[in-house]
Amino acid sequence: MARNQTNSRRPRLAAVVTAYKRLYHPQHIVDRFLDGYGWNGTYHHPAVEIVSLYVDQRGEGDLSQERADRHPTMKIYPTIAETVTLGTSRLAVDGVVVVGEHGTYPLTETGIMKHPHYEFFEQVTKVFRDSGRSVPYFNDKELSWKWDWCKRMVDTSHELGFPLQGGSSLAVTWRIPSVEFPLGATVHEAVSVGYGGMASYDFHGLETIQCMVERRKGGETGVEWLQAYRGDNFWTAWEQGVWSHDLVKAALCRSSTLVPSDPSFTCIYPTIEQMRALVPDPVAYNYQYRDGLRCTMLLMNGLVRDFTFAADIEGHSRPFSTQMYLPMPDGRTTLASFFSPLVHNAEIMFLTGKAQYPIERTLLTSGLLIAGVDSAYQGYKRLPTPNLAAVHYQPNPQSTFWRT
Repeated sequence: MARNQTNSRRPRLAAVVTAYKRLYHPQHIVDRFLDGYGWNGTYHHPAVEIVSLYVDQRGEGDLSQERADRHPTMKIYPTIAETVTLGTSRLAVDGVVVVGEHGTYPLTETGIMKHPHYEFFEQVTKVFRDSGRSVPYFNDKELSWKWDWCKRMVDTSHELGFPLQGGSSLAVTWRIPSVEFPLGATVHEAVSVGYGGMASYDFHGLETIQCMVERRKGGETGVEWLQAYRGDNFWTAWEQGVWSHDLVKAALCRSSTLVPSDPSFTCIYPTIEQMRALVPDPVAYNYQYRDGLRCTMLLMNGLVRDFTFAADIEGHSRPFSTQMYLPMPDGRTTLASFFSPLVHNAEIMFLTGKAQYPIERTLLTSGLLIAGVDSAYQGYKRLPTPNLAAVHYQPNPQSTFWRT
């Protein structure tokens, strides 16, 4: 199905979200489409407009009615189908923004919240099929909690011929230093160090790695196996050298939030004993790609509150490393400016009809998260991942992180 915009002067978007409350992802994303955001030294008002909104869970603290009152061109609809058809029988918008993060939903037996990304997708694409045309689709963060559904979303986008763009801010935010991972590099090992919980922030740590290593020689080849580590077996793996201590050190040296090992000093690199005291519940996903590349995502709550990356690149005398800069809201502000490049790249997709980075990156990252949680649930076993081994793609040679 070919994309076919309406005759509206500005492309019209439908927003489908789980919950629209303060500091929730829908606020950060939909607000930017409605009211604009700072971009490259100016205040940018998007060349698209949200004209319809569906909110799955409202209740106390809901912001959607206030936004609709302030933006009378945006109407709240009771169903997803009405949101994308504007109450008619056919698709009536030029793009769809889906933010399935937050809200309260059941958990899987492994502990992943069943956010309804896929259910939203199915309802939207039913309208695409019934209407005989499709439009660009943005999906915030992971694709789904179930691998088969993740894969089906990507397959459907290819079948119907519409650009599907996903993921989080990690791949597109500022970097400190502002460095590009060399295209076509030979990479031997890579790590990311971050914080947060499993089945949530592990997606960010995995995406930090994936948006970098997909640029290696040959492009993405897929992942053969994954093993999770947590608690005592994390530290055992550390001592056994399952992942490179030098790369972890290189990543931590890019952190802005590394907790001092001695509160009377500012910059002493912590020993493993000090890290063990600071990090009571560490998590690692160690995995290997089909081309032999080994990567490890580490969550180290208590030691850092940012996301950093390091890799051993052939021909480089020292590790390649950087921080994915995420200046967090402090409780008084809702700015979270790292959402701006995420929205900006989505806007470009809506205007051009072309995804700015491969949806297969989000597919693979979603699958790695599921495999990591599964490994932990199964006693931290090494799990073969034939489904992830089948994910092959080439990166966009023009990286989309925020350079200014």
